[in-house]
Amino acid sequence: MEEEKTFGNYVREKRLAAKINLRKLAEILGIAPAYMSDIENNHRYPPEKEKIYLIATALNLSREETDYLFDLAAGNKKNSVSPDIADYIMAQNKSRVALRIARDSGAGEKEWERIIRMLEESKKS
Repeated sequence: MEEEKTFGNYVREKRLAAKINLRKLAEILGIAPAYMSDIENNHRYPPEKEKIYLIATALNLSREETDYLFDLAAGNKKNSVSPDIADYIMAQNKSRVALRIARDSGAGEKEWERIIRMLEESKKS
C-alpha cells in the first residue's frame, strides 16, 4: 500500500532520491536536524515559503515538483492556500473576485481548463 503523500514524506522521498542526508538539508535551511526530522515525520507544519523554496532548490526539484510541494504544504493546514500563490491572490483584487465567481457558479475542472488555456495563450502573445 502506497503511503499518503504529505509534505513531510514527499520531502523525505525527494531528499533520499537526491542523496542528501537530513543533517545537510537542515543545515541548508538553517534549522536543527531534529526540527527537519519532525517536518519529514509530519510532526510539525511545513516551514514558511522561503524555506520551501530553499528545499526545492537544494533537492533540484522541477517547477511542477515545486508547485506540488507548495500544494502539499497548504494541504497540511485546513483552509490554507499554497504559500507560493497566497500573496499573489491577496495582491490582485480581480483574482479574488474571479475565484468567488467560480466558486458561486460551481465552476469545475472543465471550466478551469478553459481558463488555463486562455491564460497560456495570452502568455504566448
